[in-house]
Amino acid sequence: MRRIAFLAAVLVLAATAVAAPVASAGSPHFIQSAFSLTRSNNTLTVSGKEAGLGDEAQVHIQVTATAECINPGDHHPRAANKTSVSAAGDFPVQNGRAEFSLSLTATFKPDCTPPMTVRFTNVTVTDTTNGISKSFGTV
Repeated sequence: MRRIAFLAAVLVLAATAVAAPVASAGSPHFIQSAFSLTRSNNTLTVSGKEAGLGDEAQVHIQVTATAECINPGDHHPRAANKTSVSAAGDFPVQNGRAEFSLSLTATFKPDCTPPMTVRFTNVTVTDTTNGISKSFGTV
């Protein structure tokens, strides 16, 4: 009788272990309301949060954009007055979430000086660890 009770207990524990969900990265996603894109002169700073990361140690975030030197008539006068910029970094995950902030600085030859201003377009934030991206318009 004891053997049957012992075997029944082992089977119940085995069934519970198989049916128990495994803790993992459920659904990595950027938190839309936590994004901040700030332009100051030739520099764009992108900050944000990502959730659903489970027990990952860190995420690799990359930001890419096109910087354009714009004249007062809202036009970029020459193709040479635009450049691709990017920045990347590794950010720690705590309690399934990661916060990040990256700055991109554009340089132009010739310089983009007043009255010209810098405009950032095609801004994309990518978590290369999980393969997700978020695109923004013009900043």
